[in-house]
Amino acid sequence: MSPLPNLRVVVARIMRVLGSLLALALFVFLAATTISGYLLYQVLTPPRSPANVDVTLLMGHPTTYNFTIPGEGSREGWFFPGLIRAPTIILCHGYGSQRADILTLVTALQEHEFNVFLFDFVGHGAVPGRTTLGYQETQELLAAIHGLEQRDDIDKTRFGVWGADLGAYAALSAAIQEPRIEAIAVDSVYDQPADFLLMQVGHTGLGSLPLARSFCLVGFRLLNRQYSSVRPLMDQLGKLQGIPKLFIESTDKPELDKETLHMFEVAPGPKDHLVDSQTYSEMSDEGRRDYENKIVSFFLQYLPPGGQPAQ
Repeated sequence: MSPLPNLRVVVARIMRVLGSLLALALFVFLAATTISGYLLYQVLTPPRSPANVDVTLLMGHPTTYNFTIPGEGSREGWFFPGLIRAPTIILCHGYGSQRADILTLVTALQEHEFNVFLFDFVGHGAVPGRTTLGYQETQELLAAIHGLEQRDDIDKTRFGVWGADLGAYAALSAAIQEPRIEAIAVDSVYDQPADFLLMQVGHTGLGSLPLARSFCLVGFRLLNRQYSSVRPLMDQLGKLQGIPKLFIESTDKPELDKETLHMFEVAPGPKDHLVDSQTYSEMSDEGRRDYENKIVSFFLQYLPPGGQPAQ
């Protein structure tokens, strides 16, 4: 019998197996792409719950104050007055949060005569859109400082910043670029937005699926390719030599806990380090008061208010 028919049978079988493997690979690729796209969308568009707050009814006599973000337009913030020509502390809320969630910290700082300013980041609170997990948010914080310098009732040369996770990244990143930020308190900070993205993907429970994390990372970098030259914070902390820094760990966030501790160890002085068992938004009233007292003490030590009482 000629070997040719047998060879044809073998080749046909091999082609069928290869076709099946190719189809399986294509299915896995399409499934991973679909799941990754869904995960990326979920992380970059966290649920928003705009605060229905009448600013005129808030304690501390705040007013709305708008500032301009280049390429984005106007953004509204809340300005809480302290002493005239005192420094201003800008509070940067965390991921999935909003400005109304940190009003008690505003009160604690304003009681010690600081001016206080807060606003919603893109994709949070009253601001629609997609978060960049720190890139765009840094530019928004810098724009807030440039907007506030138009006021005549503050010290335009001295600012302090507090931030949590997303806000903490923006605070450190902005301080590296803006010399008027003279004191920084960061709670649960991370080195670069991609780190935080992978943490959030992991929290969904789907991050362990094949290729999901890698595809999410590729998609995130494509969406934010204009920031491809931005270096990790760890590589730039040397620029904050001489700027007082307070690093706060929240042990209920072990991944951020490690990054915060590492960043504290790498950062130049002056610097300090605190450990809390919970994030600020989840603390009891007593725990929150203790936390706020520590933040106020830090800013009083390194950015003491000076000026005259508001009229």
